[in-house]
Amino acid sequence: MEEVLDDKTDSAAKASGFDARLNSVEVEVIHLFVQFAGSLGQPRSVAEIYGLLFCSYRPLAMDEFIERLNMSKGSTSQGLKYLQDLGAIRTVYVAADRRTHYESVTELRKVAGRFLRQQILAQFEDNDSRLGRIAGQTQYLSEEQRKHILERVKLLRRWERTGKRILPFVLKMLGGE
Repeated sequence: MEEVLDDKTDSAAKASGFDARLNSVEVEVIHLFVQFAGSLGQPRSVAEIYGLLFCSYRPLAMDEFIERLNMSKGSTSQGLKYLQDLGAIRTVYVAADRRTHYESVTELRKVAGRFLRQQILAQFEDNDSRLGRIAGQTQYLSEEQRKHILERVKLLRRWERTGKRILPFVLKMLGGE
């Protein structure tokens, strides 16, 4: 099922920038994940890797991503590490093959929960010191600008407090770890 099914599929794969080693279903699924990842500000390569794994009926090794997605070894390696750290993929044992193989984790609760912890909660921690630095630099501004910026810093701190209060409930609803 890994080869191109017909001429129409071949041209669709080439038009979308993928090698002809993907079938039309794989191309569509990968595009779906690329669009979703783009809306979350995530790298295209990560979405391509996850999309291919998501629709694969068997675990895949790194060299298969490199070949089928026409990716560099470095980009593939980074994408696999990121997805593994996120809990979106896991390694699996394949008998008689010494390569590391991967499969997708399809439990949305686990993936979304870890993403929120790693991306959003971590951002809150970084923001606190940054907001302090911003407030400390207002002495160089006009009185009008200074008042405006200090009000905005207060607003951002309120948003942060609200986010910190709400996020644990969201994680609990997702059945977070």
